[in-house]
Amino acid sequence: MKEILAYQTLPLLKRLVKDYLSSHVRKLIFAVICMMLVAGATAANAWMMQPVLDDIFLKKNATMLFYLPMAVFAIGTVSAFASYGQTVIMRNVGQRIIADMQIDLFSHLMHSDLSVFHDQASGRLISRFTNDIMLMRNAVSTVLTGIAKDFFTMVFLVALMFHQNTSLALIAFVVFPIAVLPVIRLGRRMRKISDSTQQQLGHFAAQLDETFHGVRMVKAYGREEHEISRARKIIENLYGLYFKGSRIQAAASPIMELLTGASIAAVIWFGGYGVIHGESTPGAFFSFVAAMIMAYKPAKTLVTLNNSLQEGLAAASRLFVVLDMKAEIADAPNAKPLKVSEGAIRFENASFHYAKDTGGIDDITLNVPAGKTVALVGSSGSGKSTMVNLLLRFYDLNRGMITVDDQDIREVTLASLRGSMSLVSQEIVLFDDTVRANIAYGRLEASEDEIVNAARMAAADEFIRELPKGYDTMIGPHGVKLSGGQRQRLAIARAIVKNAPILLLDEATSSLDNTSERVVQDALDKLMVNRTTLVVAHRLTTIRNADIIYVLDHGRIVESGTHESLMQKQDSAYYNLYAQTEHRG
Repeated sequence: MKEILAYQTLPLLKRLVKDYLSSHVRKLIFAVICMMLVAGATAANAWMMQPVLDDIFLKKNATMLFYLPMAVFAIGTVSAFASYGQTVIMRNVGQRIIADMQIDLFSHLMHSDLSVFHDQASGRLISRFTNDIMLMRNAVSTVLTGIAKDFFTMVFLVALMFHQNTSLALIAFVVFPIAVLPVIRLGRRMRKISDSTQQQLGHFAAQLDETFHGVRMVKAYGREEHEISRARKIIENLYGLYFKGSRIQAAASPIMELLTGASIAAVIWFGGYGVIHGESTPGAFFSFVAAMIMAYKPAKTLVTLNNSLQEGLAAASRLFVVLDMKAEIADAPNAKPLKVSEGAIRFENASFHYAKDTGGIDDITLNVPAGKTVALVGSSGSGKSTMVNLLLRFYDLNRGMITVDDQDIREVTLASLRGSMSLVSQEIVLFDDTVRANIAYGRLEASEDEIVNAARMAAADEFIRELPKGYDTMIGPHGVKLSGGQRQRLAIARAIVKNAPILLLDEATSSLDNTSERVVQDALDKLMVNRTTLVVAHRLTTIRNADIIYVLDHGRIVESGTHESLMQKQDSAYYNLYAQTEHRG
């Protein structure tokens, strides 16, 4: 329960008011006025019982028979318009608050460290936008409106009851202290169960995302029943939590019904005794009873709404846990834009590890001369891709320095640093949008001619024009409607459109067949012209023309040179790697 314990109810409510409600003060004031009018009208209807009984039925006053119906209709009219006004305003404010929360959460995640997405399954993060927001929408739009309206209604009715008969009012409300304690306990239990439920929903969303994304492997290995078993376990846990929550929610109403019945019985006995002995009129007594019955309805509603409120607060607590995560990779206080004049890159005594005793790099010093192509090679886990991640400041060095044109990348703005680099990786990232939009993602303001020229340079224009709608064809989630080679060429076209002075190629052709690789490599060769290029190579045949090749092993540089110079040493690490690559090829 770490998340739910992070925010207690009162501090959480204060933060919600400060961050999201305070900007809607004028609307809220008008809504409160409408609520008070509705509450006043309800109390007035209860008060009207006295003159109806005493003046019309007992005294047979014809004048009152004329005026009272008109008064009741006027009260109903005021109540109707005020009720509509407060409902519309509160729903509008509630939905605006939820929309602002979703925008804030998404914006915060987009500016968070890459480690946030590596440490948490995407399904759990998505659950914040779906399951948690659904509970908060219910709490803000429905519960907040209901609590305020029912609270004012109860206050006005209670005031009427004390005005009519103080002694009976005290008898009627002696049950409230008895009811408060179990209601509070039920609310606390509901909040804990809600938190557990939402965590399980997050796990379930993560599993669904993982299983659906890897459905080919599930079927290839015949693990359908295994995945069904995993899903069944979570679903059964959810069933248990939902059932427990429904029992708690159901318990609140009977408690109030029992106490209400006892209270009404006591009032009837004492009140009836007073009427029989002439201490009160029948009209005053029935007016009191009507107000009491009307007051118990919002009281019971408030009890029910409290459970929903606690669910919403639990969801808000989880949302604030995410919002309060501070990004470690951020602009320095006096960060300046990176000025790339030539594009020379230098790693100087650079060391980094993802965690203690895990992969990374140790004390690496290397140069990537301006306009040259430098390749990083080595076995899996040697630190090649880590260096690309560090250059883009997805992570920061534990020790040492990285510079671009003698500017420490930690002292320049992230936007200018990443804006000066184009990344083409083995992990092709395309979006469920048109071909045109995916190419222009590198530079959103790119013209149609620039997009088409980039596609031609990437050897993609021909297959794009064969698609059903050409550049306007939707390519599906992750580009599933395209082949691996086609997706990679779109990624290269995107890098061409960006036209950044520094190019990072992270095993950009490792997953392609030989035919696709040749086409993609030709496109990459065009892209590399007059650019500083850092290549992480899997197939060493693709970097034979690199100006410098660095061989990494367990996070350290063990060799460097050109392809020809390194191949002359037949016992070298590079020679052995190249031989293995040729053999696999």
